[in-house]
Amino acid sequence: MSRRPRSTGRPTIADVAKAANVSAITVSRVLRTPDRVRKDTRERVEAAIKALDYLPDAAASALASKRTDVIGVVLPSVTNAVFLDTLRGIYDVAEEDNTQVQIANSRYSAEEEERLLRIFLSQKPAGLIITGIDQSNETRELLRTAPCPIVQITELGPDPIDMMVGFDHAAAGAHAARHLADQGYNRIGFLGARQDPRSLRRQAGFHQALEDIGLFDPSRVLFSTERSSVRLGGTQLEELLKADPKADAVLCNNDNLALGVLFACQRTGLDVPRRFGICGFNDVEFMAAANPKLTSVRTPRRAIGRRAMEMIKARLKDPDISFNSEDLGVTLSPRESTARTG
Repeated sequence: MSRRPRSTGRPTIADVAKAANVSAITVSRVLRTPDRVRKDTRERVEAAIKALDYLPDAAASALASKRTDVIGVVLPSVTNAVFLDTLRGIYDVAEEDNTQVQIANSRYSAEEEERLLRIFLSQKPAGLIITGIDQSNETRELLRTAPCPIVQITELGPDPIDMMVGFDHAAAGAHAARHLADQGYNRIGFLGARQDPRSLRRQAGFHQALEDIGLFDPSRVLFSTERSSVRLGGTQLEELLKADPKADAVLCNNDNLALGVLFACQRTGLDVPRRFGICGFNDVEFMAAANPKLTSVRTPRRAIGRRAMEMIKARLKDPDISFNSEDLGVTLSPRESTARTG
């Protein structure tokens, strides 16, 4: 005699259907395409879901449909304000039709990124959003054969896996370097942390721009293997001034470092901006609230997230649609910390 499988104790879609007095197919439609269900029916089903604390089984749905409705997002950090802004943009578009988003943190590790993407692909996602262009060969091959739309974000490169939206980090670093030189600074340093590929590209643009006008000095480029922090910015300023006591400005790879430099200048009596200029990168909220207000390169973080999700949704609606790599550019937010000439 065959046995019935033991119940897991979790409410099923049939339980929700019974509580709402509808069919299981109607419950499924409410979960997948709620805008196609009559309002009174949808509200009844949603009330039953809430009362029963029902959780849809994405794995079972994937077996039935060959694909989940989840968009996987792999970021190098889930605490960095820069990537949180990108996530806000992703959710801006995802929430328009209740698209599900699942987030993973690679912690700046190519090996961890590959592991996470293998997990995502085993779950048959509707699409994937991944950060940067520096995937390992194994990861790139994995993604090239993936049966879903893929968007690489925050950067631009010559060989997109599928779709790409971001900005040119080298050009952004060069833009900031030229701004500092135009303001009359001529012993300009660069401070960075982690040495991730995006940081290195910003520094390369900085290097080339100053080399072109005869102001580059490698002794004024400092990188740390530490995680970026306000404290590290202060420590790196001390190291810069030991390497060149006459250093008069700095481009920081991110805004945390720039704030640390400002605090260190204030502790040691360096006048900002007359004696020392400070430029950050990303232009997070506190840069305009500092005293003096801090100049920064403004990056289109939220717009990148929005556009990435729009690309995936467009591809899901029309598998034949194609997109060129989209450069959303950067702008400079000049403020008091570099206002040496005006």
